[in-house]
Amino acid sequence: MRLTLLASSLFTVALCAQSVPEITFDSAPNLLKLPDRTYLGEVPGVATNSKGHIFVYTRSGVPYATMGGSRTFTHGGSRLFEFDQTGKYVREIGQGIYGFLFAQVVRIDPEDNIWVVDRGSSLVIKFAPDGRVAMLMGRKPEAINVGGGGGRGGEGGGRGRGGPAALPGAGTPGDLFNQPADVAWDSSGNIFVADGYGNARIAKFDKNGMFMKTWGSKGTESGQFDIPDSIATDAQGNVYVADRGNKRIQVFDNDGNFKNQISNVGAPWAICISPGAHQYLYSSNSNEVNNLDNGEIYKLELDGRVAGKFGRAGKVMKEFGSVNEIDCRRANELYVSEIGNWRVQKLSLRQ
Repeated sequence: MRLTLLASSLFTVALCAQSVPEITFDSAPNLLKLPDRTYLGEVPGVATNSKGHIFVYTRSGVPYATMGGSRTFTHGGSRLFEFDQTGKYVREIGQGIYGFLFAQVVRIDPEDNIWVVDRGSSLVIKFAPDGRVAMLMGRKPEAINVGGGGGRGGEGGGRGRGGPAALPGAGTPGDLFNQPADVAWDSSGNIFVADGYGNARIAKFDKNGMFMKTWGSKGTESGQFDIPDSIATDAQGNVYVADRGNKRIQVFDNDGNFKNQISNVGAPWAICISPGAHQYLYSSNSNEVNNLDNGEIYKLELDGRVAGKFGRAGKVMKEFGSVNEIDCRRANELYVSEIGNWRVQKLSLRQ
């Protein structure tokens, strides 16, 4: 009897997986027109502003390092480009800036300010629409220890300054990030940072960048994370976190209290919530850079019900190579950045 019930349950799971409708979509070819002798490297970040301009944060800089004793000093590595709504090149922002080292994401807030998260420098940088630096969160390590371990309390957090041992990945209160992954805002302008590669936490700040609170640590329980890789908020101020290593999206209220989780979309790598009266949640089950498994993007209701999915891992247009960010300013018009294929695709969903 038990075996019969188990077989029935497995059949139901398989049936549910097969019943997810496929969404048809198109991809615009030759989207971005770069200047001569300018190229994209890995493209982890893409976002659009209210005018439809496209911002691309790419790992196509010229990184270099110098040695000083047992410490390595790092520079360069990332570039931020702006294109108009047709894909025509407009400008480069922040050329040669101190904090551009290893690009992670770019986001545009409701006032068209441009935010970049740089995983290498552990910085979140806000640019005004004209390209001026308007706010800096975090601190770039002056150097990286080599051969001796240590650095910022060790991998995944550690002791606070002069305080007791913290939970693994909990970091320290404030904006001392350790390889942050993403940034988002609520309607009041509060800032949420997914401090997700060295630490495993969410940090909340007010609109002026003043620290408010932090939650999370390394683990598998509710409110714990294993690479909180992407973050988004809905119109009610709820916070959605792509808990990639735990293969789920966790949902919290505005104060970080756990509400529920969504665990039927693979290992979520990039998430985005569309604006408007009927909001949708998009989530990419991105393939790792060394394989062609998975790769599909899911379209969900905010309660986790799957409306459909589209795409797969691959090299040609309409296939994806390690999608790291999704821009969904319009519910059925998406921009996706691909680390594996060194490109941005503009997708038009037909359903």
